Amino acid sequence: MSTHYLRHLGIALSLTAALQAQNPGDKAPGRYIVELKAGASVPAVAARHAVLPDVEFSDVFKGFAGEIPVARVGALRQDPNVASVVEDRITGMHAKPAKPGNGGGGGTISRSAEVLPAGVARVGAIPGVIAQTGSGVGVAVVDTGVDFNHPDLPLGSKSFKAIVSRNRLQLSEGATVGQDDNGHGTHVGGTIAARQDGFDVIGVAPGATLYAVKVLDSAGSGYDSTVLAGLDWVAKNAATVVPAIKVVNMSLGRPGTLGDNASYRNAVKKLRDLGITVVVSAGNDQSKEVSGVVPATYPEVIAVASTTAKDGTDDIGWFIGADTASYFSTDGAYNASTGIGVSISAPGEDQENIVSGYIQSVGILSTRLGGGTTRMSGTSMSSPHTAGVVALLYEQAGGAIDPESVRAKIMSSASNVGVAPFNSPTSSYTFDGVREGVLDALGATGTTIP
Repeated sequence: MSTHYLRHLGIALSLTAALQAQNPGDKAPGRYIVELKAGASVPAVAARHAVLPDVEFSDVFKGFAGEIPVARVGALRQDPNVASVVEDRITGMHAKPAKPGNGGGGGTISRSAEVLPAGVARVGAIPGVIAQTGSGVGVAVVDTGVDFNHPDLPLGSKSFKAIVSRNRLQLSEGATVGQDDNGHGTHVGGTIAARQDGFDVIGVAPGATLYAVKVLDSAGSGYDSTVLAGLDWVAKNAATVVPAIKVVNMSLGRPGTLGDNASYRNAVKKLRDLGITVVVSAGNDQSKEVSGVVPATYPEVIAVASTTAKDGTDDIGWFIGADTASYFSTDGAYNASTGIGVSISAPGEDQENIVSGYIQSVGILSTRLGGGTTRMSGTSMSSPHTAGVVALLYEQAGGAIDPESVRAKIMSSASNVGVAPFNSPTSSYTFDGVREGVLDALGATGTTIP
């Protein structure tokens, strides 16, 4: 269970974590992403510099990625057909705590009576009240994969996998190659679109179709290049799969800056230009703002921060209420001029309980790898609530709505604008100056409760 000290106790937070050889944001030694200029040929450039690409990008931009000897990088950068050469970097999922499934207990390992999760209820995605269900809308889950064997998850006929093994990126496409082997993507997918079938949980958009785009491995780790391969697959297939992909959810990221990988941003821009809305998690480092997180910093995405879905419990005479900023959430005020910042907050945990002076996070209930349900906390869980509402908007518009109009609807219809998120009581929390409100499916779709 996730814990955090309260500010009123005046005690500094101390966290320990196992040392890892590579962490999100680290450069991947010897791996590079190469973007070419218009008209250039990938085989010709690769042959000229005696490099063997792992993957060729064709739809989000023209280029390739792979292991390149350092001695050849300088010449590549000087090649008149090359637009950029950047080092590949490690990225990872945005779930807290790090151990999958440990978000406050609860859940089942087999099918059980259907539950309306607290997060889905908080954003107002109430079954039978909103006319839209996401029917006819495809949502690409760019993540650890999705469990094809979970009966509560509506999956499309195509899936994709991009994983680096022994420093080489390996790609595959097929009906079930995007099978989850971690649990994170399965949980995310359930929040977006778990079926209303009387079992387990119901998602925000239970009529939508999920496409598993596996770019993170069994440990929840990947590379910029695996993410780019996944986005390239989405761009290539979005209009030809049925239903068409209109929404991408990316509950992942790494420390970084707006300009540290222009190719990554170009890929997101391409999806935006295709009319696809990209929803991403803000991050789980409360010391950062989204301007320091990739891809959350990109103006072309909808970056989502985390709040509590309902009131917590206490043992010291007061409690942390619903719509409070989660103690772990990255934030950052949205700047309309630059397009950078948190567009909306949404539930990333059910509640925060106070136990012996510590905050304990109770995670969002959603689908579990292997069947049943489980709980997880993090901005990884905030993003899919928003992606689900975006799917509702695409259905409502008959698919004819652009990503910036989607953002405008999400932001203008939020509940408690100017009031929420409420300040977290933790010592590490710093108010970013804007209370953007909490995601509201009823407001976004213009639904009124009789």
